[in-house]
Amino acid sequence: MATPLIDERVTLTLVKDAPEAPVFKDATAVEKPAKPTRTIAEHTNRIAQFALLPHTFRGYRQLGRRWVERFHDDYPQLIASTDRAIIEADGDVRAEGVLHERRAELRSDYRRHRRTYTTKTVGVAGAVAGGVTFGAATGSLWLDLAAGLGAWGWGAWHGRKPTEGALEPGLLDGADYRGADLVRSEADLVTALVKAGIINEGQREETRLIGIIQPAGPGWTAIIELPRDGKASAAIARAEDLASALRVKKSQVELRVDNSEEGHEGRIVLWVANEANPYGTKPVASPLLTQAQWDFWRGGIPLGTDPRGSRHDLEMVWCSLLLGGLPDYGKSFLARLVAAAAALDPYLTVHVATGKAGPDWAAAKQFAHSYVAGNTPAKIIAFLDLLNSLIADMQAIGERLEQLSEEHPERCPEGKITPELAKEWKRGLTLLVVDELQELLDAAAMMKIKTDDDPDSKDRGRSGKDVLVETMARFVRVSRYAGGMGLFITQRPDSSSVPTMLREVCRKRACFRVKGAPSSRMVLGDDAVAAGAAPHMLLDSQKGVVVLDQGGEEGHVTMRTDFMTIPEFREICLRGRQLRVEAGTLTGFAAEYGKADMVAAGHRELLTDCLTVLDADGVDRARSKRLSELLTAYRPDRYPSLTEAELQARLRDAEAGGTKKLGPLDGMANPNGFTREQLAEALRK
Repeated sequence: MATPLIDERVTLTLVKDAPEAPVFKDATAVEKPAKPTRTIAEHTNRIAQFALLPHTFRGYRQLGRRWVERFHDDYPQLIASTDRAIIEADGDVRAEGVLHERRAELRSDYRRHRRTYTTKTVGVAGAVAGGVTFGAATGSLWLDLAAGLGAWGWGAWHGRKPTEGALEPGLLDGADYRGADLVRSEADLVTALVKAGIINEGQREETRLIGIIQPAGPGWTAIIELPRDGKASAAIARAEDLASALRVKKSQVELRVDNSEEGHEGRIVLWVANEANPYGTKPVASPLLTQAQWDFWRGGIPLGTDPRGSRHDLEMVWCSLLLGGLPDYGKSFLARLVAAAAALDPYLTVHVATGKAGPDWAAAKQFAHSYVAGNTPAKIIAFLDLLNSLIADMQAIGERLEQLSEEHPERCPEGKITPELAKEWKRGLTLLVVDELQELLDAAAMMKIKTDDDPDSKDRGRSGKDVLVETMARFVRVSRYAGGMGLFITQRPDSSSVPTMLREVCRKRACFRVKGAPSSRMVLGDDAVAAGAAPHMLLDSQKGVVVLDQGGEEGHVTMRTDFMTIPEFREICLRGRQLRVEAGTLTGFAAEYGKADMVAAGHRELLTDCLTVLDADGVDRARSKRLSELLTAYRPDRYPSLTEAELQARLRDAEAGGTKKLGPLDGMANPNGFTREQLAEALRK
């Protein structure tokens, strides 16, 4: 059998290439070439689509916002503040004139600033446009490409997000601010708003800052625009939650509605203090202590200093003030500042009523036309009589103004009493001070007061408290245009001690520390607390710090009040008495009360002058005749024709005793006269 021949043709078999060893564990080798390429492409697309373009748009939006802010600068706010000041100065012709001039200057500076800034902007824009046009005209591709990339990069740089832990340019640069470690950028502040519940996470993009976070006094500030459905009042109610989110004490956070010209009810102003007590602890002496006389009408009442170091005055003309707070936090000190300013104006009539006798108001007896202290039934009736007499007095002034407006309308163009009329009539503004209001109301609540003048009426009377509240409110209402003002002070802010009827007629209100928001609303009212006034957020250590609601567009301010002790207040009251004596306006209670003090002061003055002339003459004794001659030569205005007999009588009244034998003197063996020791002993009594 034949054996088959072997096929000698070459055959090829296709075999798959051996796979390369995988580089990573559990990764197939065939995936290796594709993954780096895909990863690079994804990163490139992400950078191009989601980083540079949004950053560029955001950068140019921020640059445009900065340009608008610098274009306007602070001029709109300054002009708006001046407009509000003009409204508040209603009736003060001199102040209105100064403010109108100030507004005109601001408007002129504003126009000049806008022209200058526009010129600079046009110059820069023209230079850039010229360069680009030159590149396009000459056909320089590289110049056009560089300009485009430069514009793109410039926008992306300004729209970049700061790295974690880095400050955005201009945000508290290099400063050690409390809370700045948590708020390093706009995004951090918005995060704090989310954590405080002021906005939710979905509203983050709608919330923005107006301007930048920047230092403001001993702290930092920011203006925040809330989402369209966000209300400033709701944000202010969460001030304590925001303090927690910022990791600072509640007393360091101040939230208020932006009342500037550009502000609205969806924009808030945040201020965060560096220290837990930004108001300080060192007392600041009142500037009234160094004033010989004060114009209450134009000068107002120097009140205190806010955390930023700005001084604030209280304007009380044409309005009344309700003052409340816990005991021992400064109500009496503030009230004494008001009374001290009134004391130094000799044409202002002051009436004082307090529900508790004590040293706080004893010095006011020196100049007060009326003084009632205590809460017995007799004192309550006396206070009610005082209120009724004041109402009648205010109505009499109103009738006098009515007659004057018919005969000489130019003398009272607004139908109000003026400083000139006050001096002419020797009585101008009237201030009623009511302290310990809660004591007066509690005592009156236990009484029945008849309001029917008919003695045969069977009317048993009404609650004394209701009668007092209605009468005080009526005084405030009828006295405003006649120059009447009321200062009502209570130390237990609740519904019983702060009647709504009285609070609502008091245009201005002030409150020291209280225990809760309901007490704050009881004194300041719902609107002020909703706008950010928060005396309930003050600390126990912040004594002397008050929240003052001005009752107008200016809103509220928190400040540390000036300091004045009771002895210092007494010195001012004595000064006020002398001013009224010289002006002929010392009347009523003070005129009778001070007679004994005036006599004693005259005695001390005579004894002091006698010792002065003896020391000047170098002798320790003098005959009566010689002593009267020395006094006349020393003070001819005070002792113009002092005789020997008159001097002896006055020195006896001053408890210096009669004449004594002086021994050999002036060529006489043993004349009668007075010794220095005798006069000095009388002065020490």
